[in-house]
Amino acid sequence: MKVGFKLFAEGFGPREIVEQAVRAEQAGFDFVEVSDHFHPWLYSHGHSGFVWSMLAAIAERTETIGLATGVTCPILRVHPAIVAQAAATTALLSEGRFSLGLGSGERLNEHVVGRGWPNVTTRHRMLREAIDIIRLLWSGGYHSYEGKHLVLEDARVFDLPDEPPPIIVAAGGEQAALLASELGDGLFCTEPDKALTRAYGESGGVGPRYGEVPLSWAADEGEALDSAREVFRFGLLGWKVQAELPNPVNFEAATALIDREAMRDAFGYGPDPERHLEAVRQFAEAGFDHLCLVNAGPDTEGFFTFFEEELAGPIRRMCGRAGPAA
Repeated sequence: MKVGFKLFAEGFGPREIVEQAVRAEQAGFDFVEVSDHFHPWLYSHGHSGFVWSMLAAIAERTETIGLATGVTCPILRVHPAIVAQAAATTALLSEGRFSLGLGSGERLNEHVVGRGWPNVTTRHRMLREAIDIIRLLWSGGYHSYEGKHLVLEDARVFDLPDEPPPIIVAAGGEQAALLASELGDGLFCTEPDKALTRAYGESGGVGPRYGEVPLSWAADEGEALDSAREVFRFGLLGWKVQAELPNPVNFEAATALIDREAMRDAFGYGPDPERHLEAVRQFAEAGFDHLCLVNAGPDTEGFFTFFEEELAGPIRRMCGRAGPAA
């Protein structure tokens, strides 16, 4: 079991994201994930830095903590050849600490290049081709590829790590979980859904299972819930909606009636460690073994201290590991 911290790049500027990664390593987290967006979800977020620049800086500022994209879409906005090159470089800079999270994306980020927004079946087919291209380029030498949706012409990635980064595939449904077991080295989810981990395992998936655990720490419960609503209310829409809306203004409209009370069932919140541990427990019991804590609270440093003093030990004991990850 490993415990990670989500670097919410829509809510903080690039320099702050790097500083949070450094602090996460000091706090004892095993890994960090960085979101890969062109737009933020909501106007109030106000940021959306370029993930590969932030990862490069984090790799140079840290020594042991694992790094991951959570997650990159390699089918429209960025061609998989560029993702293959960027991931290989990040793996080298981090000296093998990087994992490549991949998914079929959201219209919010992918429509910006003017190539339209395919239906989910087509996006999964494109993701399959993209993973083929990435693995082909990681095998060394020059390669070409002609799929139904994606083409590669006479390309080679020159700087490759000795071992390619693991590919962690995002799944919002059982079909995507099956794809993760077939093409990926691990599973990435945002809900404590046993059906997804079961589908992944029963279809042959044996890699790590990443789950993002929604938390909101503050010394006051009401403040924690207000912050969760302000920062993360978009998450209550579910992936079928999140994948389809094109701009922050649409997410603002779609979430206007979500109040702070709606956040109670979705988040561990406030100053009571037990509320947070219960949220973690749901993911652990659903079969996830890489638990990435998301803090939607107003005080990031306060959350790190809360993790060090109140959460780290109980989480590791809950998951059967008292010490830091190997």
